[in-house]
Amino acid sequence: MFPERFSNLPEYAFPRLRALLDSHKPGGAPAHMTIGEPKHPFPAWITDVITEHAHEFGNYPANEGTPELRQSITDWVNRRYGVTLKPDTNVMALNGTREGLYNAMMALCPEAKNGKWPMVLIPNPFYQVYMVAALSVGAEPVFLPATKENGFLPDFSEVPGDILNQVTVAYLCSPSNPQGAVATREDWAHLIGLAELYDFKIFADECYSEIDRDDPPVGALQVAREMGADPERVVIFHSLSKRSNLPGLRSGFVAGGPESIRRMKQLRAYAGAPLPMPLQRVAEKVWADEHHVEENRALYQEKYALADTIMNRVPGYQPPEAGFFLWLPVADGEEAALRLWKKTGVRVLPGAYLSRDTDAGNPGTNYIRVAMVAPKDEMADGLTRLRDCLYT
Repeated sequence: MFPERFSNLPEYAFPRLRALLDSHKPGGAPAHMTIGEPKHPFPAWITDVITEHAHEFGNYPANEGTPELRQSITDWVNRRYGVTLKPDTNVMALNGTREGLYNAMMALCPEAKNGKWPMVLIPNPFYQVYMVAALSVGAEPVFLPATKENGFLPDFSEVPGDILNQVTVAYLCSPSNPQGAVATREDWAHLIGLAELYDFKIFADECYSEIDRDDPPVGALQVAREMGADPERVVIFHSLSKRSNLPGLRSGFVAGGPESIRRMKQLRAYAGAPLPMPLQRVAEKVWADEHHVEENRALYQEKYALADTIMNRVPGYQPPEAGFFLWLPVADGEEAALRLWKKTGVRVLPGAYLSRDTDAGNPGTNYIRVAMVAPKDEMADGLTRLRDCLYT
């Protein structure tokens, strides 16, 4: 026998993409612009840190992060957001934020609210772990369209009060994946105000917070502290994957109120997969260094300018505010991705693979997501081929 709880899940985005494209020959030299895997160089001294601490592969890792790593994380949060956290009670190291975004739901979502089943607010399109986390705890996902009409962010003011009375968690990614929209201070304040009024938690996925065009995006915990909100109201998630070009390091963190972190630590003690000790030593040093982050951001800012130049005549093109994806309008995302691959060899992701069908339709159907992670010349070549194939 097998459980039914995940039986209706669609195939994950990248197996779906392989099924769509791999039986067809590319129409040119393949250019992979699907996955958000950073390609900029990471700091060269990282290998020295691993070598120096290689003997610690012989030790069981600290489950919640070494004291030094947690101190480095809280120091960074203070520099970045002006929020003071206690290393022992307000933060926990993660083996990548996907783990944390999933396990936070397991640890913090109650079994019922106001005598009814829990509901979880999820932007649509979304990072797919949000939905699976909700289903894992028996909650009902409520998908909120994040469309051009509402600035590519969910409009929480449209959620009826009877649903808010059942909401236990609201996910919000800012800067958003895939659209690159940034929640303003007012956006966060509105959502936090709703969470205070209706008593639910906010899981703020801020993994793209260090890649922006101009001003650093405001943080959810920053706004919550300014508002004097319940310290348990907001839980934030960050990673070194995008900030520091270290997706394979699998180092992230979660920060929030002491009771939220205590409960996540308790679950992790039973079911966690902590980061190996040499990699925790690396993460400690990387969170403390901003020079490589500034260099990385400058490279992406060059790519923003290049994308704007190449795509400026594309109808409906909207430059991303942050992150490293383009969210490009097309008549049909699957048809466009297949045509692009067969004619040019450029590989992109249909937007519908990142979204969920609802009664109002699928907000990703008429989009493709394009990752700007390759070196600048490769990205320019891929975007030029894409533009000439789909928009001329």
